[in-house]
Amino acid sequence: MRPSAVTIDARFREHDPGAGHPERPDRIAVLEDLIAGWRGPRLEHVAARLASEDEIRAAHSAGLVEQVRATQGQRRCRIDADTATSERSYETALLAAGGLVELADAVATGAYRNGFAFVRPPGHHATATQAMGFCLFNNAAVAAEHARAAHGAERVLILDWDVHHGNGTEAIFYESPHVLYSSIHQSPLYPGTGAATDFGSGDGEGFTVNLPVPPGAGPDEFLSLVQGVVAPIAREWRPGLLCISAGYDAHRDDPLANCELDDAAFGDLAATMRDLATELGAPVLICLEGGYSLAALSRSVVETLEAFSGDREPRTAPAEPGGAYRERLAPLWPVLERA
Repeated sequence: MRPSAVTIDARFREHDPGAGHPERPDRIAVLEDLIAGWRGPRLEHVAARLASEDEIRAAHSAGLVEQVRATQGQRRCRIDADTATSERSYETALLAAGGLVELADAVATGAYRNGFAFVRPPGHHATATQAMGFCLFNNAAVAAEHARAAHGAERVLILDWDVHHGNGTEAIFYESPHVLYSSIHQSPLYPGTGAATDFGSGDGEGFTVNLPVPPGAGPDEFLSLVQGVVAPIAREWRPGLLCISAGYDAHRDDPLANCELDDAAFGDLAATMRDLATELGAPVLICLEGGYSLAALSRSVVETLEAFSGDREPRTAPAEPGGAYRERLAPLWPVLERA
């Protein structure tokens, strides 16, 4: 069996949004410790590199690139109430995007079964023109555009299980029929986007699949939506790359939200996506997003890595709440009538 790959780099600690900020360098430090002491199934390391400006501009405006570049060397710049930079944040953001692009190259060639990029700052709130919500550049969007341009991945599925809606990823691909963005997120919650009735527009209609859940949603709700909605759509559409924006802030121990996933829930989500990728013959690219309880983050990543690099069987979720979303989405995805 082909091994799984990981990308992690101590330089991801060099972005520091300030004392007391939840998106802190320690998030990478605990994952470095985890990988250093890994005793699970085989993992191989893929080195990160800086993304080129052309790679960033495939998903972002020149103005945003300049805004983030202008923070270089400055002790602190505040972009919005939640998003701040330090002296090396611009370079770290390039490394995060470039690390995911490099891993995309590695899995697209078939050298690895899948790959997990432990990068920061996260990316899914960054729009084409605006850094926000702890995010500077949209790592998953940059990697998806690269996979399409460099590897002929005509169809890319991005599943976002971060507890916050990835408004940036949605906005970047809202009119695109080439990237299907599906988000499971708590609502109401920051950033206030991601309505179930937002389906995309123009040629992209149907390629935005928002699956909001209420506060208190737990493992059954998240797993039901992946198995009962995302997986049938993927089988019908047959993407050439599966990309996961893997946030861990839906964990019951996370301080920034109110969902109730436990460690094992992330293993079930990962194993479901691993099996789906095998069925489709598509590689999987996993990108770290949120997750602000260090202990819960570390334990949940262990579950994810063991699932993606092993053969754990995922639990089968109950039919609801996936059934309600299947009914709403069936006019756009008739396969859901049969799911």
